[in-house]
Amino acid sequence: MIEYNVKIDAFEGPLDLLLHLINRLEIDIYDIPVAKITEQYLLYIHAMKELQLDVASEYLVMAATLLEIKSKMLLPKKEEELFDNGEEFTDYEEDPRDELMNKLIEYRKYKEAAEELKELEQERNYYYTKPPSDLSEFTKSISTDDIKLDVSLYDMLGAFQKLLKRKKLQKPLQTRVTRQEIPIERRMSELLNNLKRVKGKTHFFDLFPEPNKEYIVVTFLAILELLKKNEIILEQQNNFEDIYVSYNERGSGIIGTY
Repeated sequence: MIEYNVKIDAFEGPLDLLLHLINRLEIDIYDIPVAKITEQYLLYIHAMKELQLDVASEYLVMAATLLEIKSKMLLPKKEEELFDNGEEFTDYEEDPRDELMNKLIEYRKYKEAAEELKELEQERNYYYTKPPSDLSEFTKSISTDDIKLDVSLYDMLGAFQKLLKRKKLQKPLQTRVTRQEIPIERRMSELLNNLKRVKGKTHFFDLFPEPNKEYIVVTFLAILELLKKNEIILEQQNNFEDIYVSYNERGSGIIGTY
């Protein structure tokens, strides 16, 4: 004789089974018909036994609880008149279904939250994460021994503002505006070649010989790019003092001649 094992949907506990029956039978959780839900619950327990499935003790405890609630619902309701300090009031018995209803409502909240987290987990599975790559072979060690770290970008911006103010005061009252496009790469090459010829320190303001605003802006951007590429060195002895520029002989050597 061949024995077949039949599996049915497993529930996480008696509350999960009750909630399943309430949803399937479209029962109002705030007004549970105990007789109907108890009948369906016991049918499920008997089905589990017929299929030779182990029935956990907690399911049997819930079955006994449903039978107890059912028996209480069959009893007539009592209204007792109590007297306290000469005042008369009526005390009604609590609904025996309240405790079970509160447990089911609380369990439903956690179950819905678990389903939402599961959906988020499934959505996250569509994303592929890549570990960070090792880019050390593409980097080059840059020596910063000769770079004065006390010269910040704010110091350079302050010097740039002083330069604009000085050029504005020297600007003639009447002038003709002409458009002149200067590539930053060409200005970087010019600055670098001039600093190589000087072979020493150059005052920051001496790098801006022309009063043209476009020329000044391009020159300032070119200085920032050269500093970023470690082609030049900026020095300042103390705060608010003059800034001096010099060629860095150990720079990257990326800028060519244009």
